Amino acid sequence: MANYKMDASRLQKIIDKTIDAITRSKNEIIDIAENARRECKMLENELDQLKSQVAQLIVEVDVLNEKLKKSQKHLMYVNKNYDQFSQEEYRLAYEEADQIRIQLAVKREQELHFIKRRNELEIRIRESQKTVEKAENLITNISAALGYLTGDLQEISLQLEDMQQRQLLGLRIIKAQEEERQRVAREIHDGPAQSMSNIVLKAELCERLIDIDINKTKEELKNLKEIVRTSLKDVRSIIYDLRPMSLDDLGLIPTIQRCISTFEEDTGIKVDFKTTGNSEDLSSAISLTVYRIVQEAINNVKKHAKADKIIIKLSFLEKELKLEISDDGKGFCVDELNRQREDINGGFGIMSMRERTELLNGIFELKSRVGIGTRITIKIPLIRDEV
Repeated sequence: MANYKMDASRLQKIIDKTIDAITRSKNEIIDIAENARRECKMLENELDQLKSQVAQLIVEVDVLNEKLKKSQKHLMYVNKNYDQFSQEEYRLAYEEADQIRIQLAVKREQELHFIKRRNELEIRIRESQKTVEKAENLITNISAALGYLTGDLQEISLQLEDMQQRQLLGLRIIKAQEEERQRVAREIHDGPAQSMSNIVLKAELCERLIDIDINKTKEELKNLKEIVRTSLKDVRSIIYDLRPMSLDDLGLIPTIQRCISTFEEDTGIKVDFKTTGNSEDLSSAISLTVYRIVQEAINNVKKHAKADKIIIKLSFLEKELKLEISDDGKGFCVDELNRQREDINGGFGIMSMRERTELLNGIFELKSRVGIGTRITIKIPLIRDEV
């Protein structure tokens, strides 16, 4: 216990470091957005080059068409006046027309291939631009959140009466923030970063094959499309984990349902989700708080409870929102959990849910017994209008 005693100035240093860590995280996401913009620019340059190739190919096709017309006229003349030409001249006239037809067929096939490839690039550019827009919106949201969080941490430093508790909260925030940064960095490295590297390699391979083997090039382009789709899916998943856009687009209930569906697929744990009342016009602060509490609660069940079933009841009453989450897992001793709050390595999940609830003037209740399971009850005053 003595190791955790410190004065207010040392605690302020911890908070300043936390804010600095969050700021660096924001800068890293800005870098991700910038990489997405560069990717979009690269695709636009590739499209411009392809359009030039298509234009050149169209000119070549027109030239071959003219040659073919002249050759066919000559061949008709030879056929009509066959007695004036030798067998060799007749053969040469026929072979010339046939050779031009073959060249024209190859050029037209290349033209169709280039046009198809151009259309695919235009689709990829539109998708990349959407990714850039979402990344920029994410940066805006994180900037706003950083402003709120900075104010919240400074307020914590002024209001917490227990110096030891203030230190533990600050250190746990640092630990949780670092773990989240590592998670995002790992997901980006293992997902989009690897995919982008494969995209570059595939694109270079297609450039080398385009004039050698059209069929092989088509096959490689199909593989390239699939890599891009997978990379885009990974980026969207990372963005969704940082801030689920469906909260704004669809609302709280569909977002929770999507979270539960993913959880059931990943864990095999059955979740019974029931709602009553009207969830419309809910403030974004309450929606986000309830979503994060549900997310944290079911993740705790996954990590610790060894449960077979979770029951979630969300009730929108006249003046308050009531959330009940219970499981049939192994349970735990609540007194032991309270003692863990004095340990920097103790669980941050329950404390985080309690803090989120109390910031909205809500009530957080936790009941659990070994071998019986766990029940969390949360009541939050309803604020229909944004403050």
